[in-house]
Amino acid sequence: MEPAQSRAIMAIALMAALADGRNEERERAEWRRVADALGGGLDLAALLTQVIERRMSLEGLVPVLATPEARQLAFELAVGVCDADGLRNEAETRFLAELGQRLGLDQPAIVETAMAADQLAAQPLSPAASKAVGSPGVQTDGIHDQAAIDRLILDASVLNGALELLPQSLASMAIIPLQIRLVHRIGRMYGAEADKTQIRELLTTLGVGVTGQYLDQIARRLLRGSFGSSPFAALAGGATGSMLSFATTYAIGHVARRYYAEGRTMSTELLQRAFADLRQKAETLRAQYLPQIEERARSLDPARIVQLVQGH
Repeated sequence: MEPAQSRAIMAIALMAALADGRNEERERAEWRRVADALGGGLDLAALLTQVIERRMSLEGLVPVLATPEARQLAFELAVGVCDADGLRNEAETRFLAELGQRLGLDQPAIVETAMAADQLAAQPLSPAASKAVGSPGVQTDGIHDQAAIDRLILDASVLNGALELLPQSLASMAIIPLQIRLVHRIGRMYGAEADKTQIRELLTTLGVGVTGQYLDQIARRLLRGSFGSSPFAALAGGATGSMLSFATTYAIGHVARRYYAEGRTMSTELLQRAFADLRQKAETLRAQYLPQIEERARSLDPARIVQLVQGH
C-alpha cells in the first residue's frame, strides 16, 4: 500500500476514535504514547494534531484511497475503532454512515462489516468460566491452580500473537475482546465477577487503553503492509507486532492474577510497574514462543474468528 493511502487510513481511524465526542485527555495521551512508540513511520503525532484541530476532513482524505480494497479497509478499521471500547454510540454511528457514503461502499459491505465488529464487541463474558479458588472440587494447594492459570495466560498470549499475523482486519478486532475475556476468567477463578467496563478501566489503568491499543495495532500493520496480503505472508515481516501482542496479553494476564489474588487492592502505581516489568519479561520470551505463535497462525481459520472468541 502506498504511504499516502496508509496515512489517509490512519487519519480516518483517528477521526473514528474522536467521533464519540469525548475527546478525553487520557485518550489523547494514550494516542501520543502510541505515536512515540511508532517513531516517525506514519508521523502519527502530526496526524493526531491535524485531526484534533480539524485540519483534515473525510472529503479530503477519501480521494486518496484509490482502490476499492483500500476504501473497504478504511471502513473496516474505523468500525473497529468505534467498537473497541464497546458498541457504537449515536455520534459514532453517524460518522460511520457518512464515511461509508463518501467511500462509495454499497449497503451489504457496510452492514456485513458492522455486524462482524458488533458480534465481537457484544460477546457476553463466558458464564462457564472456571470455579473460584477455594470452592468445592477445586484444588487449592498453590500448585495445580497456578499451573492452570499459567496455561490459560500462555494460550491466550500465543493466540493473540497469532491473530496479529493474519491479514484480516477482523483478526485485529478480536485481540481486545480476548484480553477482556482472559481477565474475566482469571477474576472468576478468584471469586471476583467483573463486567466489561470494569475490565476496560483496569486495562486503561495499566496503560493499555483499548482504543489506544487498537490504534497501535492498526498503525503497526499499516507500516509493515500486512493488511490484505496473502494468507500468512505476514509471518516473515510481522514478528515484531506479533510479539508485542503476545507480550501485552501475557503481562495483562499475570497482572490480573496478582490483582485478584490480592483482593483488588493494588495501587495504580503498583499495577503499572508490575505490568511494565511483566511485559519486558514477556518480550524476552520471543525466541522461545515465536515458532509456536506462527504455527498457531497457520492453523487459524480467518472465517471463524467470531466463533474463536466465543470459545474463549
